[in-house]
Amino acid sequence: MEAKSGKISVTTENIFPVIRQWLYEDKDIFVRELVSNCADAIAKHRRLVELGKAEKEPDGAEYSIRVVYDDDNKTISFEDNGIGMTENEVEKYINQIAFSGALDFVTKYQQESTDKTGIIGHFGLGFYSAFMVADEVTINTKSFMEDAEPVIWKSADGMDFEILPSDKESRGTVITLKLSEDAIKIFDSATLRMTLRKYCYFAPADIYFVDVKSDRLHEESEEKRRKEAEEKGETFTPSPVSYVPVNNKSPLWTKKPSECTESEYKQFYHSVFNDGRDPLFWIHLNMDYPFTLQGILYFPKTDNVYQSLEGRIKIYNHQIFVADNIEEIISDFLFLLQGCLDCSDLPLNVSRSALQQDEYVKKLSGHIIKKVSDKLNELFKKQREDFEKYWSDISVFVKYGMMKEEKFYEKVEGICLFKTVDGAFKTIEELTSEEKKTIRYTTDPKAQAAYVEMSKKDGYEVVVMDEEIDNNFMSYYEMKKPDYKFKRVDSELSGEESDEETKEKLKGFFRSAVGDDKLIVFAQQMGKDNLPALIREAEHNRRMKEMRAQYERMMSSMGTMSEEELADMFPETEELVVNTDSPLIVKLQALEDMGTKKEEADRLAQHIYDQAKLAHGSLDSEGLERFLKYNTELLSKSADNL
Repeated sequence: MEAKSGKISVTTENIFPVIRQWLYEDKDIFVRELVSNCADAIAKHRRLVELGKAEKEPDGAEYSIRVVYDDDNKTISFEDNGIGMTENEVEKYINQIAFSGALDFVTKYQQESTDKTGIIGHFGLGFYSAFMVADEVTINTKSFMEDAEPVIWKSADGMDFEILPSDKESRGTVITLKLSEDAIKIFDSATLRMTLRKYCYFAPADIYFVDVKSDRLHEESEEKRRKEAEEKGETFTPSPVSYVPVNNKSPLWTKKPSECTESEYKQFYHSVFNDGRDPLFWIHLNMDYPFTLQGILYFPKTDNVYQSLEGRIKIYNHQIFVADNIEEIISDFLFLLQGCLDCSDLPLNVSRSALQQDEYVKKLSGHIIKKVSDKLNELFKKQREDFEKYWSDISVFVKYGMMKEEKFYEKVEGICLFKTVDGAFKTIEELTSEEKKTIRYTTDPKAQAAYVEMSKKDGYEVVVMDEEIDNNFMSYYEMKKPDYKFKRVDSELSGEESDEETKEKLKGFFRSAVGDDKLIVFAQQMGKDNLPALIREAEHNRRMKEMRAQYERMMSSMGTMSEEELADMFPETEELVVNTDSPLIVKLQALEDMGTKKEEADRLAQHIYDQAKLAHGSLDSEGLERFLKYNTELLSKSADNL
């Protein structure tokens, strides 16, 4: 063949600066792109063999990809034994239409957005990513076709090229990058190994990484050993370099679920996510219609401890890593899971804004949500005991998902569990009836034990709502089902109200005793066995207090609002409910009526108030110190009377 040269056929000369600046912010992406090209070439040849249009590989020969790093010459090569290219194909695929469709996309994207995270993938532009890091790129290729001459394509800038004869004898392609000065500072043997693991760990063909310098040092060491053995008259046994694939070309999701064991699922989870704990359970997705979708989603053991969501759902395309946590494909509540999804039909060369409108992607996202909810329903119906064991780990996921996705809410609302103070797990239907649709709950069963017991006496099964998400979840659930109401155990106290005269008398007495003329006091007959007084906090006020706490956390770093302003926005109100059935209150009233023992009566009233605050969980440190001091005095008097 004759050598030739020319310009790549594109309509603008600033295409490569755009690629470098906008499409490929991650400088290591070229590794993914070029390995993808190698894998694609192998897949095409394998398919031609299946169709009988290409010769079958000789016995023992295997498809493979070699990534060769030469530190001395500052080059990186990507070699495959796939389909290869003829001279015409090089001109067609490399020089002419590589940017068909891509050019419009790049131009549009550059005009519309400055968000460098806005592009989902770049497959199809893959070869040109080489110019991000290379001063010169060479393609040496030989087609599988009989009598096809090998050819070399060479370019220093991606615009001007040369096509030269080649002496390559074997089928396939070698792409060699002469690294730029900037790239030399970034990429070395260790970096390339890590990059291959990041993007290509599940590539569908064996990948062998070759470090030329390391191999040369090994050869020199072997030669030294050989000479030493000869000098000593010993037999020299060589230890040749053995290469093993740096990837796993058959990830577990490529198998049928029926072919996978529980041990394999757990081992795969540990290896991918570096979590020493076993997952709770998993969902194996393997379908060809209406979507081509494979993958495994794991429910990890978390104990609802909030963790980083980075890298929890890994998206692949034909086993090549694309990105973590793509919200347009997977609803963000699913990021509480961990897993790998291989979506080979994804339209990767689009912006994220376009992906949001893509009907295929919408259906795919909905299907994944359906599969997850179906799995949860199956566990609930067939393995209720196991489902309850998992609940402490998956409750935040289920509640957050119900709040984020209407479809998910509709599927799992009936299996959302609530843990009672007695350790049982019940659905909303199991906790309520047509006549009683109020759910009593506690945020701290031990601290609110007195209230819990009163609610149980009133016929309620008290549930524990102590997760950070619960305040918002209860409000959301009440919005969805207005007939149901969540009320904390301290928001309602059963008992008949005392007469107005008794109420006013006790109100004046306690206000004076505790030094708070705004204290709200009620008098109620709550039974002789209950505490002499309790704090009642209306459910609405408690939720407002939680909103204030969240708001304070949010605003603390900004310093834009004073304590007084916050108090005006979220006023705190609590009510002291005095139990007029209590013998202690009867005694207290008698002391107060005597007049001569007012100081003793005031101290006892303050102690009763502090005890109520302590039972409520709202007693401050000063009050606790006062309570303990007076309690010690009472114990001492009691001991003296023994």
